[in-house]
Amino acid sequence: MNTKTAYFFLRVSMGINFFGHGLVRLTKLQDFADGMVKGFEKSWLPQLFVQMFSTALPFLEFTIGLMLIIGFKMRIATMAGASLIILLLFGSSTVENWEAMGIQMIYAGLFYILISRMDDNALSLDRNSK
Repeated sequence: MNTKTAYFFLRVSMGINFFGHGLVRLTKLQDFADGMVKGFEKSWLPQLFVQMFSTALPFLEFTIGLMLIIGFKMRIATMAGASLIILLLFGSSTVENWEAMGIQMIYAGLFYILISRMDDNALSLDRNSK
């Protein structure tokens, strides 16, 4: 039972982290998106791509976070979260933001645990599905 409880707390913690990121950014969506575009000015990524991604990011974080908190469609939620981290790692590398990449690698490791230990997901809305 300890592994199921530990999984629950990790899942909810990651969910609150993503949910909080998304919620705060949604309340100031244009400022957030403009700030990301400015932060990627020296990147070789097209400005339109950065603008579209930074506008979508808070919605993705909010949705993935909510799914993790309630334990809904965990396979989709964890794969989406891990995929989002990969995109963030890629973006951070284009502006040589090694500090952010270090933090993002921690997230990647936590998603590894959530994905690889999915059988411990007993305390959730869809505890019987993967």
